[in-house]
Amino acid sequence: MIMAWVVIAIASFLIGLAINKSFPSDYKWFMRLRRPRWLTFERAIPFIWIGIFICGITSASVIWQTTPATAKTWLLMFAYGVVEIAVLIYTPVMTRLKNVRAGVIVGAIGFMLGLLLTAQVWQVSSLAGWFLVPYLLWSPVGTYVTWVMARLNPPEV
Repeated sequence: MIMAWVVIAIASFLIGLAINKSFPSDYKWFMRLRRPRWLTFERAIPFIWIGIFICGITSASVIWQTTPATAKTWLLMFAYGVVEIAVLIYTPVMTRLKNVRAGVIVGAIGFMLGLLLTAQVWQVSSLAGWFLVPYLLWSPVGTYVTWVMARLNPPEV
């Protein structure tokens, strides 16, 4: 039998791949944006997100192992996917619209969805809930950085 975390990791990877292929981003535009001087950790951000995704996959695996194949578990797996989509559409939405404020909105929505997911997950497994805490801590930081960038880069008319 295939381990739950392998299936969940593959599903997570496929969701990411589908979003990446479906919604190409204008990274050149994004890299030209002004950033706050205090944003000295930008190179670490991809590694932070990798850690957060590993924690999310681990959380989903714990849920699956705690109550495998129940209706509630399937709904939670769907919710994990929705949160992942909310996280991954941040860059494509912002760069396709060329509007940093759109990134702030997507980031805030992702945080709220993560908060709702965590509240539901915690009822099934506090361990799985703890694995979502890194996202809940980082998401507001990322959204705040984006908000500051929106102030530094007014929308083009």
